[in-house]
Amino acid sequence: MFKTFREEARNVLEKDPAAKNMLEVVLCYPGLHAVLFYRFTHKLYKRKWFVLARVISQIVRNFTGIEIHPGAQIGKGLFIDHGMGIVIGETAEVGDNVTIYHGVTLGGTGKDKGKRHPTVGDNVLIGAGAKVLGPIKIGSDSKIGANSVVLKEVPEGSTVVGVPGRVVTPSAQKVTYIYNDEDTKKA
Repeated sequence: MFKTFREEARNVLEKDPAAKNMLEVVLCYPGLHAVLFYRFTHKLYKRKWFVLARVISQIVRNFTGIEIHPGAQIGKGLFIDHGMGIVIGETAEVGDNVTIYHGVTLGGTGKDKGKRHPTVGDNVLIGAGAKVLGPIKIGSDSKIGANSVVLKEVPEGSTVVGVPGRVVTPSAQKVTYIYNDEDTKKA
């Protein structure tokens, strides 16, 4: 458990440029606290201690503003930045090295039984306020823009924006133009 604690704290320190040191991360990052308690409650949930797992997760929600159902499956390196208002539902699956900003919901679309929450691949970034709803798949290496509402599958390596969410694929020239001032002189 201590190894997991160190790995999760180190992950936050590496991914957040505002984090100054390990002590600050351990004491002041509710996203870290929520992820660590999720890891504990998920173990309880897998051992069929459903009520205890849910009670602890609700206490953590009250302290952090982040609700992660203990039945969700979350990979290594989840980074929750400015976590207030995040909801991750019971049947959600989140891959490795995913970044989630505040106000994100990985939720269902109704009262269906079985798989009803999204599956998020590895290395995905989900922007502030985004809603990803239903038993859909978000491909690895994708980005979900802030305040997008995603209701359909997202291919790997895609960027999704808008309401409803739509895949946008900027040309390489435009991407270069945005990030490299030298290219504007050539155009």
